[in-house]
Amino acid sequence: MDLSQALEAVSLSDAGMVRSHNEDAVYINPACGLAILADGMGGYNAGEVASGMVTTQLGRELENILTREESHPSGRAGRMRDCGILEEEIAEANNAVYRAAQDQPQYAGMGTTLVMAIFHDNAMTVAHVGDSRLYLSRGEELRQLTRDHSLLQEQMDSGILTAEQARNSQNKNLVTRAVGVDPFVEPEIRTYDTRPGDIYLFCSDGLNDMVEDEEIGMTLRMLSANLELAATQLVQMANDNGGRDNVSVILVKIKSIYPAPGAGGGWLAKLLAWFK
Repeated sequence: MDLSQALEAVSLSDAGMVRSHNEDAVYINPACGLAILADGMGGYNAGEVASGMVTTQLGRELENILTREESHPSGRAGRMRDCGILEEEIAEANNAVYRAAQDQPQYAGMGTTLVMAIFHDNAMTVAHVGDSRLYLSRGEELRQLTRDHSLLQEQMDSGILTAEQARNSQNKNLVTRAVGVDPFVEPEIRTYDTRPGDIYLFCSDGLNDMVEDEEIGMTLRMLSANLELAATQLVQMANDNGGRDNVSVILVKIKSIYPAPGAGGGWLAKLLAWFK
């Protein structure tokens, strides 16, 4: 099922104002309903190797799986199957990065965060590991859908730090989960319903560390009609505020409903989708 008429997607990645090279990697395929973003870490160049391996492998394998099938199954069974697909493919990508880090000394300790989604049947199944984020801009609201796997988030959850203290913390980049660091990784996977008009922002921490959520939300609302300009503006804002890290964004806008074939794609389904 070609989703390119229902989904508009753009991506942009920049080294920022301080780093000499870019360790982020992005992949989008609107036709297959795929969006993948990774923020690498490790020794010199190893971070970009890890993020590049993960986005390339996941993009290739999931694209092959999705294009081989004539359609996505509908309903809960289809969503559960997509969760299984993501778990298996992330495990394979984790194994590939871990083996490379073990076999080649220059890549020792490398790993990457991951935030990604498969859009299917008027929904999206999201997987994330680490502190790269997914936000939803719907109407006047910007909502963070993912919860960081980070030391800072754990300190906030336990009450050690307030939100204000967390904003000024020096431990922003200490993640508690990453792809490729250990033999096994546990991604957090959830499925969300989508609506026409939604804009989904996938980003590395180079954006949200530099730009407040309120400013991100305002930018997405003001530039919702021009995703390329919105992506450019978000990256520029991060760089204008110091650009201390690589900054990458993927924006996906839901232009129309995309029910699975045979799931009821007539006028009634279209009407009901607006009232979810």
